[in-house]
Amino acid sequence: MLLVMKDMVVSVHYELQVEKDGQLVTADKSKPDQPLVYIHGSGMLLADFETNLIGKTIGDAVQFKVSAENGYGVRNEQDIANIPIDSFKDQDGNVDFEAIKVGNVLPMMDDQGHQFQGIVCAISDEAVTMDFNHPMAGKELNFSVTVADVRPATKEELEHGHVHGPGGHQH
Repeated sequence: MLLVMKDMVVSVHYELQVEKDGQLVTADKSKPDQPLVYIHGSGMLLADFETNLIGKTIGDAVQFKVSAENGYGVRNEQDIANIPIDSFKDQDGNVDFEAIKVGNVLPMMDDQGHQFQGIVCAISDEAVTMDFNHPMAGKELNFSVTVADVRPATKEELEHGHVHGPGGHQH
């Protein structure tokens, strides 16, 4: 019986719930035919997620919570910015208001070439208010996880830092 531990390829089915309007709602879940597959201990997942699976084996189910601080962080008001509307104009001076809509997630790049995503919060004639906090920032994460498979990672997988084959990277 193989146990979840460092350098094992682990396949899990999971459901993530977060609180919304006083109720737990599903924010994400694996598909029945597509478990989440990762190399345990490689830092691909939240540390608390991995910690809660150590020592488990195929068929084990576990429920646990990850605090906002240990998940995607607390919300930071400094990560909300007003970006001049001119930054969204194309070469003809037009703004694509189909893409720039409240609630849309936009890919952005800073002046040093770093890419990140922001959520459009508000639009005025002068600026677009963008929230660059992670969508799960400030939320306690409630996980239900079932271990579907455990196997040793191959030398190549460990060298590459990711799983190969089904559920992993295809070379």
